[in-house]
Amino acid sequence: MLQSKLFTKTQKTFPKDEEAINAKLLIKGGYIRKLSAGVYTYLPLAWRVLGKINRIIREEMNAIGGQELLMNTLVAKEYWEKTNRWETPVAFKTAKQQIANSQLPEFALGWTHEEVITHIATNFINSYKDLPFSAYQIQTKFRAEERAKNGLLRGREFMMKDLYSFHTSKEDLDRFYGEVIGAYKKILKRVQLPAKVTEAAGGAFTKEYTHEFQALLPAGEDIVMHCEKCDFAQNRELNQVQEGGKCPKCGNAIKKSNGIEVANVFRLGTRYSDAFNLKFTDKDGSQKPVIMGSYGIGPTRLLATLVEMYNDERGIIWPESVSPFKVHLVGLGNDPKVKKNAEKIYAALEKKGVEVLYDDRDAGAGEKLGDADLLGITWRAIVSEKTGAKIELKKRNSQKAELVILPQFLKKIK
Repeated sequence: MLQSKLFTKTQKTFPKDEEAINAKLLIKGGYIRKLSAGVYTYLPLAWRVLGKINRIIREEMNAIGGQELLMNTLVAKEYWEKTNRWETPVAFKTAKQQIANSQLPEFALGWTHEEVITHIATNFINSYKDLPFSAYQIQTKFRAEERAKNGLLRGREFMMKDLYSFHTSKEDLDRFYGEVIGAYKKILKRVQLPAKVTEAAGGAFTKEYTHEFQALLPAGEDIVMHCEKCDFAQNRELNQVQEGGKCPKCGNAIKKSNGIEVANVFRLGTRYSDAFNLKFTDKDGSQKPVIMGSYGIGPTRLLATLVEMYNDERGIIWPESVSPFKVHLVGLGNDPKVKKNAEKIYAALEKKGVEVLYDDRDAGAGEKLGDADLLGITWRAIVSEKTGAKIELKKRNSQKAELVILPQFLKKIK
């Protein structure tokens, strides 16, 4: 990709109306554009990052048997009323039609999809032979946050991967619940985002305890009571441990930290299957309610959390697995030999199938290098009069650069 053709531009200053690190850096770097409070457009660079995050999520969901689908965003009032969630304060609702004799129903924009998937399942689940199964989607969600803040961490419109599972027994639900936790751990490891598996209350979804994946960062709105010696972690709202107290698992001192919730898992039980009369015929011929689980992970929140975790005074530092491009090729100076050499390297990378952003702009060295640091692409390759026929290669998160010839370069970034 030629940077001169990229549909984005960096800004010289940070946006004045943003306080969160993720929003400041993503807007300044031309990754996103703010349209309204809590509403952002994902420009090509951010969309490339999200595409890589979503690919990793899909691979791990498919590995545990999840089947991808896409559900409707407009959810009619009748479905929300079955679970008494039509009046929930986070729902965006359509206005009543003023057209005479209009039969158009009222809708709420989907802020979650338990009602929809449960209704759909009533058409396909009849016997124990139809269970278990799980289905997921990656879709935009809408929530009427009274105060949208922290950039992409608390928005009114955001992307969510929601997975739903259906079972004949609580034991089978518990088995799959553990599999999803394992899959989420793999996702977070692949995007290089450390997170604590944290006990939490069920909120609007279930009365049982649930689990959240909390990235311990200052920008987090949640308070996590955790142990640094073992894996114990609990959302403070449970109030079972205190800062400085003893860890119930190992006896080490409990620490308090802010956390960003990047994923969660819920045992729903029969709450939604009871509401929609979702039953199956068991082996003995008896009718039983289907037991359900719900599991969410937010791709756009993952993106923002990665920026909160990986940055310095110059800009973003993307983990390689989600970097918008693998290589940022920067040509410095106006020497025709430099341009010819840069174009040769660019062609070689393209031929090899390496994702490369080539800064071919008519701009000064300071602007180009400053933008390279701001964008945070994993590898930076500089070609200049100083480097001659060689390439100055360095990783964004490293202070050390080395001069290599093209074959070495291609081998090193493989």
